[in-house]
Amino acid sequence: MNSYRNTVRRGFTLVEILIVVIILGILAAIVIPQFTNASQDARKNSLTSQLQTIRSQVELFKMQHLDKNPNGLNTAGTIPSATAWAEMLVKTNNDQTTTGAPQFGPYLQGAPVNPLNGSSIVKVVSADVTLGQASGCTTEGWIYNQANGKSWATSAKFTMVYNEGNSADPNNDL
Repeated sequence: MNSYRNTVRRGFTLVEILIVVIILGILAAIVIPQFTNASQDARKNSLTSQLQTIRSQVELFKMQHLDKNPNGLNTAGTIPSATAWAEMLVKTNNDQTTTGAPQFGPYLQGAPVNPLNGSSIVKVVSADVTLGQASGCTTEGWIYNQANGKSWATSAKFTMVYNEGNSADPNNDL
């Protein structure tokens, strides 16, 4: 008697595997760019939140210090981070000294860093700037108007004033 065995091979053919790989590639091409934009959107949202915090804390500082700017933000020009934010990071008296038992502050936990460009340097100006326009900055992450206490952020490459009213403004990435 002849014993004949039917062997059935199970598995996927090369064509079936190629179809699955192509479908996965198409799905990846659709999904990956969305994640890339999500991280940039998160940085922009963080920047807007930091701007609100800076503005409110500078206003509180001024209220408690006889309507005066922090000393570090009182001189026009590019101010290094350690100087610009110094009074905002420690407890002070209403005359901005730290002697005795200071009653006010600290207003910030650390020098704020612009999430788009990584800078905490401040450019102090004496006139308002326009959102989405040239900033005149090269390394500064923040712009502060010493005359009225307003503050702005710079774009990803420092060249423009960040347009917080329109995070999709292409100038925000310049």
